[in-house]
Amino acid sequence: MLFYRSALPLSRQTLHFVAGLIRRYRRAIGSAWRKLDPGRQALLVLAHLHKAETYADLGAGCA
Repeated sequence: MLFYRSALPLSRQTLHFVAGLIRRYRRAIGSAWRKLDPGRQALLVLAHLHKAETYADLGAGCA
C-alpha cells in the first residue's frame, strides 16, 4: 500500500511501472529537468486518477 494523504490501493510495482513510463517519455522528448522526480510525478498522477482531485490540490502535498 502506498500513502499519499490517504492510502491508495496500489502496489509498489504499479508505481515503478508508471515512473518508468514517465522516465522513458522524458528521455524521448529530451526533457532536461522537472521539479518532481519520476516517482513523485507517478504518485501524483495515480492519486489524481484515483481520487479525481485537481493537480493543484494534490500538488500541495508533493512540495
